[in-house]
Amino acid sequence: MERITVIGAGNVGATCANVIAHKDLVKEVVLVDIKEGVAEGKALDMWQTSAINNFDTRIVGVTNDYLRTKGSGIVVITSGVPRKPGMSRDDLIKTNAKIIVDVTEKVIKYSPEAIIIVVSNPLDVMTLAAWKAANKPSRKVFGMAGILDTGRYTAFIANTLDVSPKDIQALLLGGHGDSMVPLRRYTSVKGIPITELLGKAEIDKIVERTRKGGGELVNLMGTSAWYAPGAAAAKMVESIVDDQKRIFPVCAMLNGEYGINDLYIGVPVKLGKDGIEEIIELNLNEREYKLLQESAIQVRELVKVMDNLNIFGD
Repeated sequence: MERITVIGAGNVGATCANVIAHKDLVKEVVLVDIKEGVAEGKALDMWQTSAINNFDTRIVGVTNDYLRTKGSGIVVITSGVPRKPGMSRDDLIKTNAKIIVDVTEKVIKYSPEAIIIVVSNPLDVMTLAAWKAANKPSRKVFGMAGILDTGRYTAFIANTLDVSPKDIQALLLGGHGDSMVPLRRYTSVKGIPITELLGKAEIDKIVERTRKGGGELVNLMGTSAWYAPGAAAAKMVESIVDDQKRIFPVCAMLNGEYGINDLYIGVPVKLGKDGIEEIIELNLNEREYKLLQESAIQVRELVKVMDNLNIFGD
């Protein structure tokens, strides 16, 4: 692959571009932003670490120059504004949906075959907006949330048990945020079920902290996280570029799977060179299925807000 583009040179986008470059997955990473000099400066700073950190991937920053992104195999969209004090959920969706549609249309003009990974929030709705704007098969447009949420879940388990996070396998379903559904039955440490290592109260505490993981960081720093989200998006890029066929929880369009239709929501998928190669449908128990349906209801409420904006004229 010749080129990967990251739209948005804020903390998440810059981190994502930096991690991709360090992995030497591609000849060039293009970082795009609307603020003059920001992408150029961050890209230059990253490129000056190439000899220090031993990578060859060129990093280029541009201001609103989508022609420079031409021929990108993958486009990661991190554009949008964070929710500010006093800003309603509806205002956030209105602002960010318009941004996502605008950048998606611009980038698709020059890279019509690109796979699109959306990182912007509210994630499930913004992924739907990008899919509609791109007019591409849904297997080529999907969102990053589950890898981030799983990373947080795993980190908290590792802390609680004082074990290496490398030995932990975990999986989550559902929307990004309070309605996510961590699957305890599919959580293990080196094959040992988490329920044999921790009591229900301890697991409940970890699950709740995971659901509030983004808010915890905002309270600490006064802004959203970026290291983990940026690295999570780069992990998806790596699986696609190297055709690794990794099984990841990804925000994907469902068409009947899990009893859900026409909705982007987090489910496990096989991720390879063609994007989503398979949606993996787990045999959920009654409680898990109910929680996933409740999560879908919450995501649909956000979709209704976007639909009422008539951004797409339908």
